[in-house]
Amino acid sequence: MNSFSDTAGASPPAQSVEISPDTKSGRLSDSDGVGGPTIKINVSYGSSLHQIHLPAQSTFGDFKKLLVNKTGLESEQQRIFFRGIEKNDREKLHLEGVKDKSKILLLERAASKEKKLEETRKLNEMSKAIEAITGVRAEVDKLSDRVSVLEVAINAGDKASEKEFLLLTELLMKQLLKLDGIEAEGEAKLQRKAEVRRVQGLVDMLDSLKARNSNPSGQSGSAATGTTHWETFDTVTEDSNDPSSATTPSSTKVSQDWERFD
Repeated sequence: MNSFSDTAGASPPAQSVEISPDTKSGRLSDSDGVGGPTIKINVSYGSSLHQIHLPAQSTFGDFKKLLVNKTGLESEQQRIFFRGIEKNDREKLHLEGVKDKSKILLLERAASKEKKLEETRKLNEMSKAIEAITGVRAEVDKLSDRVSVLEVAINAGDKASEKEFLLLTELLMKQLLKLDGIEAEGEAKLQRKAEVRRVQGLVDMLDSLKARNSNPSGQSGSAATGTTHWETFDTVTEDSNDPSSATTPSSTKVSQDWERFD
């Protein structure tokens, strides 16, 4: 009896107890920063599935920050749903029943989605505009080469057909109309403006070449006329400044008056 009572009164031997992740949350709070065991959450976003690892006592706001790099959506663009209910940033995961391997639904806010669609639309329109301008530029390149050939011929003293001038001008104006019909913004608008100036410059050059072609000696004749005018002007100027021609009569009269006075 005594031996039994001694045995019964003795303290039981120490036993090792395994601590579950849920019971050691307080001990992990210092290392995790936020607190709680690290859990894995499955996130469904459209046709994509992502996995996020974070402390169980994190907020949904913390959860959103980790989703930025995964999805490309900023925190303010995200809508988080758990068990069919949208969660706000201040609510904590573990208090709302989020556990390891829980599934969360991510949606993009409508305003953000519309903004992206608008940006995509603008990019597509710009791409189409640049493609159209590139096509016009290729045609203008060909016409520019023909204008250059025409210029070389006229500079060499050759005479070109009037039909060639009319045809090139008409073709250039068609390209100008194409450019006018292209709706463009941003970089595409700048490219269109530059090409319009280029076409207008070629049309002006054709007008000048056409005038020279119609009257090959007109330029030299104008130069001669201008020279004659300038020579006349110089002569008049020189005569007016020449003391012998401009002041002699007055001087003679004054001398005669003084002689009379004497």
